[in-house]
Amino acid sequence: MASIVRLLVSMPLAAIITFLLFTLMQILIFEDGVPLDDAGEELRISISEAPEEIQARVRDANIDQVEDVTPPPPPPAIERARADQPTESLSTIVGGLPEFDRPSLTGGDISFNVSDRDAQPLVRIPPQYPPRAAERGLEGRCSVEFDVTPDGNPTNVRILSCSNSVFERESIRAVERWRYEPRVQDGTPQWRRGVQTQFDYNLDQ
Repeated sequence: MASIVRLLVSMPLAAIITFLLFTLMQILIFEDGVPLDDAGEELRISISEAPEEIQARVRDANIDQVEDVTPPPPPPAIERARADQPTESLSTIVGGLPEFDRPSLTGGDISFNVSDRDAQPLVRIPPQYPPRAAERGLEGRCSVEFDVTPDGNPTNVRILSCSNSVFERESIRAVERWRYEPRVQDGTPQWRRGVQTQFDYNLDQ
């Protein structure tokens, strides 16, 4: 019951206070308001103005006004010494040239074919020492004869003499591995018959 009485009393009091505050605010607004000037300065902004012309300074470059440049003096001339020509003849200075007898080119035995040559060895591999002879301490010598084909290959290898037959096989095998420049006559390779060679078998080699 008491709360209802307080509610009934506070409501009219709150309404009165609200009305007074509203009235006070309205008075303050109208008294402190400052009227705005009706006519203000107009602010004009223009972005289409023509650019200001700038006078560029032009340098006067007249060719006629260029000062003449004096060229440097030429280098001094160098005198070239000339050698005096000899007044005496060459034969007096050097001496007389010896006289030689002219060879006779009419002989029939002279051959001018420089391509003619005998068989020349290109590859000569020495024979291997036979193992049986080395074990027994044998030494010896073998003479071999063979022919050289137009291709430069040894053929028809044969033993002429041998101190021990144990050296014959290695001597023949060594010659068969050799290569020759063939014999040439009149520019044509020819057979070379009866080429001989000798092998010495020494243990201290």
